[in-house]
Amino acid sequence: MFGRDWYQPLLFVFALWLPAPLAAAPSSEAVEDTMKQASRFMREEVSYRGGYLWSYLPDFSRMWGELEAKRTMIWIQPPGTATVGHLYLDAFNATDDDFYYSAAEEVAGALIWAQHPSGGWNYLADYAGEESLKEWYDTVGKNAWRLEEFHHYYGNATFDDAGTMEAAKFLLRLYMVKRDPKYRPALDRAIDFVLDSQYPIGGWPQRYPLRDDYVKEGRPDYTPFITFNDDVAQENIEFLLLCYQALGRSDVREPVIRAMNTFLVTQVGPPQPGWGMQYTLELKPAGARGYEPNSLSSSTTAANVSQLINFYRLTGETKFLAPIPAALDWLDEIRLPESEQAGNRTHPTFVELGTDRTLYVHRRGSNAVNGEYYVDYDPDNTLAHYRSTRHVDVEGLRHQYEQVLQLSKAEATAGSPLLEPQSAELPPYFTLGNVSVSDLNTRSQPSPETGDLERDAERLLEALNDEGYWPTPLRYTSNAYRGPAPETVAEGNFGARNVGDAWDTSPYRAEEPAMGISTGAFIKNMGVLIRYLESRE
Repeated sequence: MFGRDWYQPLLFVFALWLPAPLAAAPSSEAVEDTMKQASRFMREEVSYRGGYLWSYLPDFSRMWGELEAKRTMIWIQPPGTATVGHLYLDAFNATDDDFYYSAAEEVAGALIWAQHPSGGWNYLADYAGEESLKEWYDTVGKNAWRLEEFHHYYGNATFDDAGTMEAAKFLLRLYMVKRDPKYRPALDRAIDFVLDSQYPIGGWPQRYPLRDDYVKEGRPDYTPFITFNDDVAQENIEFLLLCYQALGRSDVREPVIRAMNTFLVTQVGPPQPGWGMQYTLELKPAGARGYEPNSLSSSTTAANVSQLINFYRLTGETKFLAPIPAALDWLDEIRLPESEQAGNRTHPTFVELGTDRTLYVHRRGSNAVNGEYYVDYDPDNTLAHYRSTRHVDVEGLRHQYEQVLQLSKAEATAGSPLLEPQSAELPPYFTLGNVSVSDLNTRSQPSPETGDLERDAERLLEALNDEGYWPTPLRYTSNAYRGPAPETVAEGNFGARNVGDAWDTSPYRAEEPAMGISTGAFIKNMGVLIRYLESRE
C-alpha cells in the first residue's frame, strides 16, 4: 500500500517538533581564555601606567572619566582605577592565576603614585603633573556647568563618591593577599587619613586637609561640612571595621563608635526629625552645590535610618533604635500626594526647614559663566540632572525595624566584630554585586545578567571582539572644551536639560551613541564570567 520511503516526510515533520540539541556549556578553559584576553587588552592598550578612565573611543581620540580627560589622566572615582584593581583581585581569587595579581599590582602602583600626601585621593590624577591638572580644572572642569565639584582645584583629597574608600579598600585587600610589606605604608597612610580627618564629634568633611577658600555666589565653601551625602560616613565606618577585623587595628574602634554617635546628634528635633545631607560644625543642616539647598533630605534620612539599624546590630545599644519611629513617621508625613508622584518617585528630594514644603530646584542661563540655580515651590521645569523627587521605601524600612525588634539582643548582634572581636578574612569578591558607580555610561547599559548564567557566559564569549574588548554603546558624551564661555545667554531653555550651550562640558545623552570601550562594562562582564566559574566548582 505504501512505498518503502513513505515515512521519510513524517520523520522530517517530527524533527521540526523536537527541541534543538542543547549546546554544550562553555568550558572553564574557554571562559578563562576570554577573561585573560579582555584583561590583557585593558592592561596593554587601555591602561595608562596602571590607571584607568571610564570610557574611550576605540582610537583613543577622546576619553572620559566623569568629564572628558587627557590620555595622561587616571580616574580614582568608581568605576575607575581602584575598581579595576578590585576586579583583578576578584579574578585572581577565582582563577589563582598570577596574571591577575600582577595586574592588581600595576593598579596599586598607579594609586600609590596618585595618593595625596595626607593619605587620601582626589577624583582623578594626571601623570603629566600638577600644572597639567590645574590647566584641566581651569578649562574642562570649570566649564562643566552642573559639576561644580570640578570648578575649583583644591589640591587636597576627597571622600566624595567613594573614590578614597575604593582605593583604600583595594590596598587593604592587596596587602592581605600576600602580606607584602611594600604596600603597608600606603595602606597605613590611607587609614591615618580617615582618622586624621575625623572631627572630634565623629563626622567627616567632604574634603581634607580642610580648605574653605572657594566661595561661590555668596555660598560658603561646603567641603569642610560634616557630610552624609554619597555615603561618606557609612563608607568610612565600613573601611575602619574591615581594618579592625583584618589588621587587628584596635585603635580604630573608638573612632567607629564616635562616627555612629554622629548620626544621633545630627537628627533634627520634632517636628522635623530627619537629616540633612551635610552639617556645619555647629550641627546645623547646610547646603552644598548650587542645586543642593539648605534643607532636609528624604533620601539621606532613609539611608541614616538603615544605618541606625546596622549600628544596633553592631553594638546592641537601643539608643540607635530610639530615633527611628519618629523619622519613619516624618517620612510618611512628607510623602508626595499620588497626583504628584511620577516614575515611582514618592518623596521630595529637598524639604524646607521649618515648613516641610517641597523645594524645587531650577536653573537659568546657558553655561557655567552666565547660568545660576534657584529654588522655589514650583514643580514645573525642574532639573533633569538632579531630580527634585526620589523613591523612598518607607514600608521596607519599617519592616527592617520591626524585624530587628523581634530579635533578642544576642540574636541581633550575633557575629558583631565590635562585641566579638576576632580576626576575619576579607570577602573574596568585591565587584560581583551591585557596584555603585557615578559613570552615566555604565548606569545606562542593560545588565549583562539575564538569570541564565550559562547563557550569559556564552553570550559574553561570543561578544568579545578580535581586539579583546566588548564594544559598548557610549550613550553619554560631552562637548569638547572650546574656550572661555560667553557671558551672553544662548537661545533656548536649558533648565531641564543635562547640558547647556556648546561651551558646557557636562556629560549628556548622545542622540547617536558611538561604540567604544567601557571600563564599567569590562568590570560587569568579567563579574559574570567569574560567577560562572564559581558555579562550576
